[in-house]
Formats: sequence, C-alpha cells, structure tokens
Amino acid sequence: MKTLILFSTRDGQTREIASYIASELQEIGTDTDVVNLNRAEEIDWDQYERVVIGASIRYGRYHPALERFVKKHLQRLNSLPSAFYSVNLVARKPEKSSPQTNSYARKFLLASPWQPDECAVFAGALRYPRYRWYDRLMIQLIMKMTGGETNPTKEVVYTDWQQVASFAREIAHLSRKSAV
Repeated sequence: MKTLILFSTRDGQTREIASYIASELQEIGTDTDVVNLNRAEEIDWDQYERVVIGASIRYGRYHPALERFVKKHLQRLNSLPSAFYSVNLVARKPEKSSPQTNSYARKFLLASPWQPDECAVFAGALRYPRYRWYDRLMIQLIMKMTGGETNPTKEVVYTDWQQVASFAREIAHLSRKSAV
C-alpha cells in the first residue's frame, strides 16, 4: 500500500515540499505517489493507505481546486488516515507557523468538512525574479507591509526542512481508521 501526496502550487514550493515528504517516506520504506491536485483525475483509492494534501496561499486564498477536490472526495478523505499542510509566506514568522496560529490554515480547517488527522504549516519561498511584474509588485507591497524581503532580485526559501521531515515522520505513523 502507498501514501498519496497531492499538492496545489502556484510557484512550485508546495510541489518541492510534497517531493521532500515523499523522499522522507520512501527512506523509511513507504511507497508514495505525488500528484498535482489540479491534474488529479480519477484516483484508485484502494491502492492507498493514507493521503496527504498540501496547498499554497496566493493573495490570501488557496487555489479553488482544493475545495473542489475535498468536496468531490470527502468520504474517502475522511475514511483514510490523512494529513494537510499549508504553505504561505506568513508562516516565515514563528508565531504564525502552526495550524492554530496561522490564519489561513485555521480558517480552512474550521470551514472544511474534511478533518485531517495531522496538520502542518510551512513557510514558502519568495522568488521575485520568477514572478510576473504584477505579482512581483503586489508581493513586494505585502512584504513591505509585513516587514519582509522587498529586493526584487532576491530568491529566499523560508521553508524549514527539518519541520517538513518531522511532519513526514508523523504521516508515516498514521494508521488505518477503523470502520464506524
């Protein structure tokens, strides 16, 4: 049996985190499939013993594909051991890097009919040179208002890879839910 890792990304950092989680799980003998949530068609749920979903924030919102996927697959998501991780730049601040203190993750978890067994919040990456001019300008403005990096030539990865590795270990210990 495998672990299904789904991700929704805007600039690639959530995909990098999904791949890192997969490599950590594979090191301890857990097979994984890593799939872009926006391209996930029909899923053969019977081959998976657990599911992980990661999603990034852009302008205060997750990609709409996350909500659509959760609604479509709610019964399966709630019947399997599951985990969710949120990726956003607000989480670069230690006081905003947990599911309880990160407003985006907290809001999602409170509103979602899916209740994952494990949750984490990871700081993303700031990649000014890769952004379109409008996104670069808007993100610079947001970063200026929140005391972050504003140099348009910089790329900064804020992700704490040790935190991601720890989350992967938590995922590895999720066990099959008993029938209700």
